[in-house]
Amino acid sequence: MYIRVVVYPGVKKEVVIKKGEDRFEVRVKEPAERNSANRRVLTLIAEIYSRPVRSLKIVSGHHNQQKIISIADIEVL
Repeated sequence: MYIRVVVYPGVKKEVVIKKGEDRFEVRVKEPAERNSANRRVLTLIAEIYSRPVRSLKIVSGHHNQQKIISIADIEVL
């Protein structure tokens, strides 16, 4: 399964907003430095889908605000 995420790093309060079935807006406290914001986004999305972080992978957008994340082991019906 693939989801689209728009990330806002370096904010004061962490928020995850579901914009659609496979679209999220994520605001994280971590800065966009040394991959810390990306790691936090993966952790938050893994919690939402009740999956281990290792089953998630950023497919596109490593250095971009808009990302596509792959979640393994989830079948779309």
